[in-house]
Amino acid sequence: MLFVIAGLGVLCLGLTAYIIVMKRQLKNMTRELDRTSSANYDRLLLIQLFDRDINELANSINRSIDEHNRLKHEAEQTELALRQSVSDIAHDLRTPLSVIKGDLQLILREDDLSPRVRDYAEVCLEKTERLKAMSDQFFELAVLESDRDKAAIKRLDITKLLMSFIAEHEGVIRLAGIEPEIELPPKTVFIMADEALVSRMLGNLLGNVLKYSCGSFTLELTEEGRVTISNPVSGTLPDASRLFERTYRADQARSGSSAGLGLYIVKLLAEKQGAEVKAAAENGILSVTVAFRQK
Repeated sequence: MLFVIAGLGVLCLGLTAYIIVMKRQLKNMTRELDRTSSANYDRLLLIQLFDRDINELANSINRSIDEHNRLKHEAEQTELALRQSVSDIAHDLRTPLSVIKGDLQLILREDDLSPRVRDYAEVCLEKTERLKAMSDQFFELAVLESDRDKAAIKRLDITKLLMSFIAEHEGVIRLAGIEPEIELPPKTVFIMADEALVSRMLGNLLGNVLKYSCGSFTLELTEEGRVTISNPVSGTLPDASRLFERTYRADQARSGSSAGLGLYIVKLLAEKQGAEVKAAAENGILSVTVAFRQK
């Protein structure tokens, strides 16, 4: 009887030791899984377990990680191919659309056009301009999303850049019948940004104003490097929390003569420079603010 009890005691001690070792091994596996997760599953479980069944479980997890990475790579390649196709199609459309637009403009210069023919030609020109704007935006988006090069960040005089931008586009602004109000701080403001990308952002923001403003807009720069462009909007204001989504469309914010990608592109350009962009819509005013880094 004593031998039986002793045997049971030894068995219990053995089971206890086995369970302790098993729990330690499982904790090690959990830590390895956490490391793999932190590495975006770009690594396997680097662990050797004493139990054959648990070791096979770790091998099975590694096989799943391998399959995950294979599918991820295929998805990335498919996405790149799709973006390249969009870029190629948009690029191929730009030239014939430019030719059609030019020909229609020449036709409309003729003095002997009947009112009916002139109306048809003006409608065709308007639709062509819309298609041209859409293809330009799709091309820019495809190029931007495929671009892996880092932004050329440098110390930039944003005060000077804004003044030059407004001066260069004064004719377009006046032609649209929009009255600008410029608010600049008394001292020069410097930011850390890519001058070419900032100019593209300002172009898209101004394009948004030209399409949807009701007669005026305000451009404000703060000493902290925040640029805000705001304008009154007729009708229903868009959902500011979704304004930078690629697929979001609203009657005022995502209609008209473009693909509605301008603000989404602004967001991508801002992120590329480490800047933050946000929007607000209240009391009939739509505001977009870009906060640039200053050091």
